[in-house]
Amino acid sequence: QVQLVESGGGLVQAGGSLRLSCAASGSIFSINGMAWYRQAPGRQRELVAIITKSGITNYADSVRGRFTISRDNAKNTVYTVYLQMNSLKPEDTAVYYCKAMRSLATDSWGQGTQVTVSS
Repeated sequence: QVQLVESGGGLVQAGGSLRLSCAASGSIFSINGMAWYRQAPGRQRELVAIITKSGITNYADSVRGRFTISRDNAKNTVYTVYLQMNSLKPEDTAVYYCKAMRSLATDSWGQGTQVTVSS
């Protein structure tokens, strides 16, 4: 089992920045990669950014150049992934979810954190 706890969401004005964190614990050895998704009201959940075990990153076109995914796995029992969000727009408003992609096991999801960008 992998447990994910997200934090860092909140209310920010357009043009501002937020940094989301996702702390993974449990069977972190099984994690192949981590990703951030988001879901706005009435819309499907969409992939925002992904980072593989080897550190390769990729982004949705809508956030590329504004968002940065990174990780800190220096601690033995906790694996943390961040999403630095700059130049935020009202259309970035959504619930942001962290996902752990695992080897030979079901992927794990966090509980979500609300990001609201006011115009």
